[in-house]
This record gives sequence, C-alpha cells and structure tokens, in this order.
Amino acid sequence: MVEELVAVGAAVAAGCFVYVVAAAKVVKQYERGVVFRLGRLRGTVRGPGFTMIVPAVDRLRKVNMQIVTMPVPAQDGITRDNVTVRVDAVIYFKVIDASDAIVQVEDYRFAVSQMAQTSLRSIIGKSDLDDLLSNREKLNQGLELMIDSPAMGWGVQIDRVEIKDVSLPEAMKRSMARQAEADRERRARVINADAELQASKKLAEAAGVMSEQPAALQLRLLQTVVAVAAEKNSTLVLPFPVELLRFLERAQQPASSGQSQIAQPTSGEPPSVEPPARAEEQEALEPPPVQPVPPLPPAVPPAA
Repeated sequence: MVEELVAVGAAVAAGCFVYVVAAAKVVKQYERGVVFRLGRLRGTVRGPGFTMIVPAVDRLRKVNMQIVTMPVPAQDGITRDNVTVRVDAVIYFKVIDASDAIVQVEDYRFAVSQMAQTSLRSIIGKSDLDDLLSNREKLNQGLELMIDSPAMGWGVQIDRVEIKDVSLPEAMKRSMARQAEADRERRARVINADAELQASKKLAEAAGVMSEQPAALQLRLLQTVVAVAAEKNSTLVLPFPVELLRFLERAQQPASSGQSQIAQPTSGEPPSVEPPARAEEQEALEPPPVQPVPPLPPAVPPAA
C-alpha cells in the first residue's frame, strides 16, 4: 500500500513538473506575448519576463518590437518626364501594437514589403528625374506617408524610408555626361574671358606706367631676356621694340641741343664767313665732260 502511494505521488509530481514546464514561458525584453485562449484573444499582452499559460488551452505568440530593417527590391518605372529608371529603397519600421500586428494582418512583414514596393512605383511615376537625383528628402517623406497610412491599422509604425540607388539607362548616362561636360566647358570659357579682361586692364595700367617711365621698358626687356635664357635654348631671339629707339633718341636730344648752343657765336662778334672756293678747285671737283662718239662709215659691198 505504501509503495502504491509512493508511486502515485511520484506520478503526480511528474505530472505537475510536466505541467509547469509546459505552462512556463519566458518573454524577452524586446518582445511582447499575445495569448489566445481557445482561439480567443486575451485582453492583456504579456510583458517581458516569466509568465504562465494553460497548456493545451492557451497559445502564446511572441512579437518582436525591435526596429526592423527591410530592403525594398528594385522597381522599374517611368518618371513624369518619360525616363525609364530603376529605383531601390530601404524601409525601417517597428511594431507598436502586438495584438493588431497578429490579428489585423496575416503577415505584417510581407504586407509592409508589398506596400513599400507599390508606393515606390507610384512615387516614381509622380516625380521627375531631377527630383529622384537631387531632391530625395522630399521623396522619402512622401514615400513614408504613403506606407505609414495603411500600416497604422496593422499596429506597425514606419520609422524611416530611404531611397538607396537610382539606376539610369546607358544612353541617359551618356547624355547627362555630355551635358555636364558642356556646362563645365561653358564655365571654363567664362572664367577664361574674365581672366583675359582682368589681364587687359592690368596691361593697360602697365603700359601707362611704362609710357611715363621709358626706362621701365628696358628693364622689362632685360627680364624677358633672363627668362628666355633660363630655358637653355641654343638660339636666343631678342626683340628690339621701337619704343626703345625712341627712348634712345630722346636721350640724345639734350646732347645735340648743347652742341648747337656751343657752335653759335656770341652777340658781340660778327659771324664768320667762309671764303668761296677757287675756280681751279671747283674744276677739279667737277667730273670731265663726256665726248660724243662719231658714227661709223657705211659698209662698202665687195666687188663682183
């Protein structure tokens, strides 16, 4: 009898242990537990920690409350300005209501993924190519609003949506490259013209200074010679400007005027008059006259 009681007690203890093991559940910190009792949703959501359910009667579903990073597959579309593009994105979302995420939608991850793809194709058709390439912040906000509106009924909150890459056709890439090259060439020409204008102004100022100080032109010539000689050339071409000749002519004018002043007689003395040259000297200086050549006699024909 005692042995039978011990065996029954052991069986009951084993059954209690099995029941406790089956009923004991642990919910992690980033999870929430949703309990269904005989298919009916229990009103309270189990928080993190140790919890108990009724085995074979209750069913516990754990829902992850962390932020989920989901890539959106690349979608092909035509922009509003008729350009074919291929755009992919990434979406960040989290579950804010564990009960709605289990009851309102069959698979909230798949639903969010499909909604993101549909919204991405829709936003491509409403946007221009320039907006997709440069104004992505506005497109990200619009895409987030389009996905977040139906997701709120699923107990899901869209945290952020980002467009990752925009793929263009090769022909469009070449056209954009030519456009960018033409724009850079235009800016280079404008900058070059501006530099030429500034250089011409500086050269005009330098010419004004050199016209006032002619010695500056000679110094500049010497600097040019030094610069050319530094190239180690075998032949040196030295420019000789006309302005330098004028400078030398102006430098000689004071000396010639001083000599003319010395040659002039004083007011008290009569001017000297040179005697005329003698007739013999004039005849010696004059060339001799040319004598005319007499004509030749006519030729006499020979006798027959």
